[in-house]
Amino acid sequence: MALIILRVIFVLSSAGLAVRLINSDVMPRHWIVPWIVLLGTMALAVGMIFADVMLRNKRLATITSVYFGLVIGLFLTYVLDLALNPLYPDPTAGSALWRPWVQLVMGLFLCYMCISVLLQTKDDFRFIIPYVEFSKEVKSRRPYVLDTSVVIDGRIADVAKTNILDNVLIMPRFVIAELQGIADSSDRTRRSRGRRGLDIMNRLREDPKIELEIHEEESADFAGKPVDEKLVLLAKELNGKIVTNDYNLNKVAQLHGVGVINLNDMANALKPVFMAGENLEIRILKVGEEPGQGVGYLDDGTMVVVEAGREFVGKSVEVTVTSVLQTSAGRMIFGKHEADSGSAKSNAGEGA
Repeated sequence: MALIILRVIFVLSSAGLAVRLINSDVMPRHWIVPWIVLLGTMALAVGMIFADVMLRNKRLATITSVYFGLVIGLFLTYVLDLALNPLYPDPTAGSALWRPWVQLVMGLFLCYMCISVLLQTKDDFRFIIPYVEFSKEVKSRRPYVLDTSVVIDGRIADVAKTNILDNVLIMPRFVIAELQGIADSSDRTRRSRGRRGLDIMNRLREDPKIELEIHEEESADFAGKPVDEKLVLLAKELNGKIVTNDYNLNKVAQLHGVGVINLNDMANALKPVFMAGENLEIRILKVGEEPGQGVGYLDDGTMVVVEAGREFVGKSVEVTVTSVLQTSAGRMIFGKHEADSGSAKSNAGEGA
């Protein structure tokens, strides 16, 4: 609405400028001149608004570069014109008429050169204070860019509520679009996953303790590229990190030098650590793949493979840890039950 009001005021102001120009002494007195001035001014105003509407992906860095380029170019033109003033002929001489043209040519070339240099170096603005680089900071900390998989997973909402992630969370618009596409899928499983992701996103937005920003802008470099590549480019642009559960995205981001926070790695790191020789009590739930093995699980879901535990399925036994195996799927604990220790316990249901 603010843009609509601005454009209406701009059109009305252009019409007022045209009327004032028509009533001035500059315009020749001919019946067709007022119409040419009015229609020409209105056409320029409408054309500018049309160009503004068509150029949707505007970048603040680009606009700032053009603005400062024009200012610096005009300033250098003025300074150079003052330096060349002794070389100009006497103002009373007829040859002095070419001075405005010299100023125009100098201004044109200097403005172009300044804008061109700033556009090519807009990522490190060093033109105001030499050798000082200004970089965009978000709350003086690196933002976290959320991936589709980590939103669908849902644990990011619980992790964020613990205040362990005090950085701003960035939700790109193209990730939201992918979630909507998954939620509208004809496949029931994908549709359920997509709707879960949208619910998690709403939880993040409604929590006042979590700072979540929707990133609307898309660079022209993003056009036609997959979501994973867009995430990597966006994280590099914002100098942030990607939060994901995707193994492939993790590797691609590392190749590009982008930091990654993998929730699976974080969850594995927070699981209890057991050393060889320690004892733990485990309930054997099923038989293992090898003869004599029994399998149980800790409260956090860690699998425990027990040697000589097959005969104790459905019972709780004391196990001595022999080794711990860390895999990409999680942690596995191997232990051994000493049959002669007399540690076998009855099922909790039996005592009742």
